[in-house]
Amino acid sequence: MKDFFIDIFNYHHTFNQKLIDQISAHIQTIPDESYALFCHILNAHQVWNSRILQLTPFGVQQIHHLEDCKAIDDNNFINTLNILNTVDLKSEITYKNSKGEKFTNSVQDILFHVNNHSTHHKAQLASKFRSLGITPLATDFIFYKR
Repeated sequence: MKDFFIDIFNYHHTFNQKLIDQISAHIQTIPDESYALFCHILNAHQVWNSRILQLTPFGVQQIHHLEDCKAIDDNNFINTLNILNTVDLKSEITYKNSKGEKFTNSVQDILFHVNNHSTHHKAQLASKFRSLGITPLATDFIFYKR
């Protein structure tokens, strides 16, 4: 399972970096809410890593300077690799969500959620880009594996 997650998060890291380049190239065309959605992808990943590693989380809707996004994504990837190399995937983490409600989930379930959440929002961005006349990146996992 660990190798699978390493592959999945390497995939997301690779395409996040490419997506940052695409956003940079079209920043004048992309609406603020689409850029905010991309920041949310980075933020959510950082928040979940922080819950597992007991670090200070970002705000889930925090907006970042575009020039900082690659470094944030790099840090997210490095922290996730750290989790995968040091934390038992079956261990459980108790945390509070953004509403202050307390939950407990396994690290494995959390990492799968981060993956699924990122994929969901990247698809929303691809749809928006298409509507703006911007050809979205082909970010399907199978393209990464080819």
